[in-house]
Amino acid sequence: MKKLIFIISMLLAGVVVAQSDKEAETLLEDVINHTSSYKNFKANLSYTMVNVEMGIDEKKSGLIFVQGDSYRIEMEGQIIISDGKTIWTFLKDSDEVMVSNVDETEESVSPTQILTKYNEEYDAKYGLEKKYQNTSLQEICLKPKDRKNFEKMSVVVNASKLSLESFSVYDINGNVFTYHIIDLKPDIDLPQDTFTFDYSKYPDVEVIDMR
Repeated sequence: MKKLIFIISMLLAGVVVAQSDKEAETLLEDVINHTSSYKNFKANLSYTMVNVEMGIDEKKSGLIFVQGDSYRIEMEGQIIISDGKTIWTFLKDSDEVMVSNVDETEESVSPTQILTKYNEEYDAKYGLEKKYQNTSLQEICLKPKDRKNFEKMSVVVNASKLSLESFSVYDINGNVFTYHIIDLKPDIDLPQDTFTFDYSKYPDVEVIDMR
């Protein structure tokens, strides 16, 4: 889940790209600018986590809502909500919610910190051209200068629509996290409590306050 918040936030904020294929860099910047123009958005997500060496092949699906530095992720038994200051992680099976402050360190999963402080440098280069439902898609490969968190990332975009279709993160432990963004809907009306945890809806919830 941290990988998802990290990448969505990075794409909304923009990335500093160095020593790159100029066309790939320009396309990535165009997609970032197009996505950043939305007031908010909602999208369906399809998620896989694969580690060949460890025999892991995990699949999940869910929803994500993003507005500025606030977000909400609903994914099979877990809801993560942040209003930019507080993070609520609700576990449905155990009926408990963990409450924490948005981390102010550079390792934070908060969009607030990544949007304002993330300035990692990448090499951006074109990868493969792909086809999906008769639509041409372009892969952009990103390699960080500092591979402390992950080895590389593959971003797949629709160049004609300037939309983000999917991204894969290859971390330093051999895990590959892939997210497909399906049916993204921008600039929608959202309920006021979308980015806060409504305790009244869960009267028996156990609160674990980690602040």
